Amino acid sequence: MDANSQHQNHWKLTVAYDGTDFCGWQVQPGRATVQGTLADAIERVTGERVLPQGSGRTDAGVHARGQVASFALDAAIPAASFLRAVNRRLPEAIRVLRAEAASPEFHARHSARAKTYEYIICRSEICPPWVSRFAWALNWPLDPQAMQAAAQMVVGRHDFTSFAASDPDLSTRRAAGEACEAGREDNTRTIFESQWRAEGDLLIYRVRGNGFLHHMVRNLVGTFVDAGRGRIAPDEMRRILDAGFRGAAGATAPARGLFLDSVEY
Repeated sequence: MDANSQHQNHWKLTVAYDGTDFCGWQVQPGRATVQGTLADAIERVTGERVLPQGSGRTDAGVHARGQVASFALDAAIPAASFLRAVNRRLPEAIRVLRAEAASPEFHARHSARAKTYEYIICRSEICPPWVSRFAWALNWPLDPQAMQAAAQMVVGRHDFTSFAASDPDLSTRRAAGEACEAGREDNTRTIFESQWRAEGDLLIYRVRGNGFLHHMVRNLVGTFVDAGRGRIAPDEMRRILDAGFRGAAGATAPARGLFLDSVEY
């Protein structure tokens, strides 16, 4: 730890957002992003330019109920005052739910131990406008029991290469020393919970794991929908996992139905 970091104030923010009108979390030149918008608001409050590090980079159109961000400031400001001030400078689509002091060692992504995502499917013939921004509207006949049986097949430790999209940031992360040994990406993850539940016209998938690959949850959902439509048997999930290539799994579900629900440390 350098001397400067000892004198800085380290922060942990819990952030919720409607990702519909943003090009994802990660800052991009000339585009509206959650990370960039949050950085702008913090700068207007404190006069300091920081880049909040998120627990993960949600894609364009993906939402969050409990994204976590960390950063350090030179300014000393009470948490309650900072929370009020930064929310006044954010658009309505982004809200900081909690602002709290963090230890200098805390990092929103590196310190995370588990994450939970939810995906929402609307099964009504007409998906209401107040739902459609946050759900995949499907009026196909679906068998929730088959979807649940397929979802149970991914619980445990598996290689999820079949459900991983090509990560556009992989070369950047490798250059930063985040790659695994010999420059080979490790696509093994552990899933603790994977289940569907019905709430009226909504089917909601909840998945909790120690980490997720690029597009992994959306690719899982697309494959579970294939099981729900009778295109694959639920136990074919084992074959798809073993195949180890993206073409073995189903289509990628739309971004608008996905929520980063919470992060555990």
